Amino acid sequence: MGMKIIGAGPLTTVQDRGRLGFMAMGFSPSGAMDDFSLSLANILAGNDEGEAVLEITMAGISAVFDGPAVIALTGADISPAIDGKPAAMNRALVVGEGSVFSSAFARGGCRSYLAVAGGLDLPLVLGSRSTNLKVGIGGLDGRKLQDGDYLPFRAPCSALPDMDRRVYEPPAAGPGPLVLHVVPGVQEDRFSPGGIRTFYTSVYTLSPDSDRMGIRFTGPPVESKRGTDIVSDGIAAGAVQIPNSGQPLVLMRDRQTIGGYAKIGTVAGADLAFLAQLFPGMPVRFKRISLRRAEGMYFRRLKELRGLKKKIGG
Repeated sequence: MGMKIIGAGPLTTVQDRGRLGFMAMGFSPSGAMDDFSLSLANILAGNDEGEAVLEITMAGISAVFDGPAVIALTGADISPAIDGKPAAMNRALVVGEGSVFSSAFARGGCRSYLAVAGGLDLPLVLGSRSTNLKVGIGGLDGRKLQDGDYLPFRAPCSALPDMDRRVYEPPAAGPGPLVLHVVPGVQEDRFSPGGIRTFYTSVYTLSPDSDRMGIRFTGPPVESKRGTDIVSDGIAAGAVQIPNSGQPLVLMRDRQTIGGYAKIGTVAGADLAFLAQLFPGMPVRFKRISLRRAEGMYFRRLKELRGLKKKIGG
């Protein structure tokens, strides 16, 4: 039992929590760009939070189900419909045998996540089902989905307990540019006081030249003291590299494992999900915070997920 992809959209891949523990061997972790929405979709669908889902970028997909299933959609609103009837985001939905799921262009974000109760029956590669497009491993043959692909379900089910409680109410987005909280890094001393001030007081715009590897920004250049070339070292998720152009680059899930540009800091992990939902042209600001505050932000996000699990009896 599974679903056949009718329309795959411009970039739909299989992603889970990522391929962890292999960066020393040169493997990027991959995984969902918006890990909060990944966890949320899986909780609503009754799965483990790290189960593999479909990450749908910019535009929706369509698929036909050859058996009954329970699904959940989170992240950007892609106006889902089942057999032509509008369906809801952020809640568990029943799909019947022969039903057609369809969706449209993303609104209010860039990436959506579709979880199927019971998970996708795809092989683990180095402990993960995540697609790494650059290496060509994981997911379905290491590539983005195409029209006609078939995705089997591992343990499908036609209903879950407490379906009426499997609902999440997302908070309303605040006005103005997104604020990305940054923990200063050990290479901050590579930048002039004026450059650091520019970084934290300017508005930057997300560049179209962005992908799952890194999110690029354009705006006032960040001045360094003697250039930003360094001996290559390890790259953490959210690391903010400043190349010699002075334009910030935030490294994301498909990032390289080491890099040779100075890093002014690291975006707090709790903010990466928000960053993953930005369209090109959208503005951001960077705000300096302590490591302790970044940890507090992360634990508040975990508390929100735990609260949802408790609500639905998970």
